[in-house]
Amino acid sequence: MASFSTESPLAMLRDNAIYSSLSDAFNAFQERRKQFGLSNPGTIETIAREVQRDTLLTNYMFSGLRADVTKAFSLAPLFQVSHQFAMGERLNPYAFAALYGTNQIFAQGNLDNEGALSTRFNYRWGDRTITKTQFSTGGGQDMASFEHEHLGDDFTASLKAINPSCLDGGLTGIFVGDYLQAVTPRLGLGLQAVWQRQGLTQGPDTAISYFARYKADDWVASAQLQAQGALNTSFWKKLTDRVQAGVDMTLSVAPSQSMMGGLTKEGTTTFGAKYDFRMSTFRAQIDSKGKLSCLLEKRLGAAPVTLTFAADVDHITQQAKLGMSVSIEASDVDLQEQQEGAQSLNIPF
Repeated sequence: MASFSTESPLAMLRDNAIYSSLSDAFNAFQERRKQFGLSNPGTIETIAREVQRDTLLTNYMFSGLRADVTKAFSLAPLFQVSHQFAMGERLNPYAFAALYGTNQIFAQGNLDNEGALSTRFNYRWGDRTITKTQFSTGGGQDMASFEHEHLGDDFTASLKAINPSCLDGGLTGIFVGDYLQAVTPRLGLGLQAVWQRQGLTQGPDTAISYFARYKADDWVASAQLQAQGALNTSFWKKLTDRVQAGVDMTLSVAPSQSMMGGLTKEGTTTFGAKYDFRMSTFRAQIDSKGKLSCLLEKRLGAAPVTLTFAADVDHITQQAKLGMSVSIEASDVDLQEQQEGAQSLNIPF
């Protein structure tokens, strides 16, 4: 609570029964929260990361041929550049990327052969507060995003603005507020509020979504209820030290566009597993629509070379896709010696 000198003209705001009661109640509430032993529950964006980001193949699948060459110039601070050459569906023939990171700053830039540029810049103000910015231009869409995130002892709060503008005489853009609170040592509850306005000729739209996450010793369950009527649930289980599995289910209910009215229901369930071997990682998944996918990442001995094979078979449409990539990480001998004695960075990604 704020404190004022006894000689300050604002001292009267503190020296009264109302202020004392509020201060005592606030301090008692803070002490009670500490007694629960709650920890930070993470963020809304990563509420189902064990399933959607680590186990399933959504962020890994590709088709065609791809080659990545990465050159690291420094480890502390981290500075590296990469070149990507590709041929296939939804892959740019060439892309260049540069990355710089310290304990306080993270900067990344990507430029492809068509001139599309995307940048990210994050700045850590302290141990608990990070500001994140993202800009992209080209490809027919320009985007600017600003986010401020605060990590408390037992909660996470953030505020994001996407393409904000007030140049036309009114406020437009998309504004998102997230809050995730740990209510027990294992359970976290949160909500997300969205306010958006495409233009001044249209009225604003608002939406609220709800989130829950429960983390046990070897399994994690999460649920998301979206404002549009979509329900997403996930379950992740660590089977052994090298094997983990997860299930992700999405169910959406929306008004039907037919003359008869009613509701339209659509749902998809995906089961995936991940196997970590000594020199390779294998992921596989199958969904309720008959789509089977698998991906193998193989590291070639002590050489900084990784081979990736991807396959996707859709039994309903009778279509199959294949992908293969090679990734090479080049570094000098001096840099390898620096890596052995360097301390790990806590980069604000």
